[in-house]
Amino acid sequence: MSGSKCTRLSGALVKHVLDSVDSVLFDCDGVIWRGDQVIPGAPQVVNLLKEKGKKVFFLTNNSSKTRRMYADKMSTLGFDVTEEEVFGTAYCSAMYLKTVCKLEGKVYLIGSNAMRQELEAVGIQQTGQGPDHISGKQTDWANVPLDPEVKAVVVGFDEHFSYMKLNRALQYLTHPDCLFVGTNRDSRLPLEGGKAVPGTGCLLLAVETAAQRQAQTVGKPNHFMFDCVASQFGVERERCLMIGDRLDTDIMLGSNCGLKTLLTLTGVSTVADAEAHQKSGCAERQRMVPDYYVESVADLLPALQG
Repeated sequence: MSGSKCTRLSGALVKHVLDSVDSVLFDCDGVIWRGDQVIPGAPQVVNLLKEKGKKVFFLTNNSSKTRRMYADKMSTLGFDVTEEEVFGTAYCSAMYLKTVCKLEGKVYLIGSNAMRQELEAVGIQQTGQGPDHISGKQTDWANVPLDPEVKAVVVGFDEHFSYMKLNRALQYLTHPDCLFVGTNRDSRLPLEGGKAVPGTGCLLLAVETAAQRQAQTVGKPNHFMFDCVASQFGVERERCLMIGDRLDTDIMLGSNCGLKTLLTLTGVSTVADAEAHQKSGCAERQRMVPDYYVESVADLLPALQG
């Protein structure tokens, strides 16, 4: 870690930091692209890192795409990437249920078709994906038909989220042995022009409130996402750099896992946000202070091209 936190990464310091790591973890939206627009210079940075022998991985809290869908998008944008280098919360949720929970049974899924695909890829069946409209009388809703094979409720981003889905999740979760997993707690999905729409965290909080239970989340800043990468590729945390645009997810993940951290200013968080955390005196907020910051990942290009 740097002696002084939140240091601007420039000049000779860029090469020094890159030489000190073997692996680089990138967040996606706000770091290497914004929506469908690539961040200028990002593909060159990623491709040159790989040419120089660095392991490169992509960690995203977005659960709306499979690893293959992300890899295809990145290839289209000019990145040299394989499916195995992508770690999204759809995939990580499936891995958590399979490897940590050793789930034997079905999942009630509040989530996307991509989440269904990732669950099924590891042999986990689901029910619930897609619309679930109100039916019957209010007095009947607490007795909606439930699948007796369901042993876990999983909540990710779901454009079909509804009162009946919330109700059905509650009924499953009244059984104390039913597992409860969420992809992430991001409250908003930032869009172009400073706009935003509600994120998965809003849906997860609704289910938690109804069920009066707290979910185990697998996305950033939870360490499980890094554990997935480390266990599959032998990444050493002391020689790993996390690059992200959000202090509360990307940078906190790096801090939680003992990684070097770099904030890029092409997304959500600002240097002023980081400095406010730094001055707060609060231990949790201190974990959201990056070691370094850059205007854009393109600021790494001169050191890589030299």
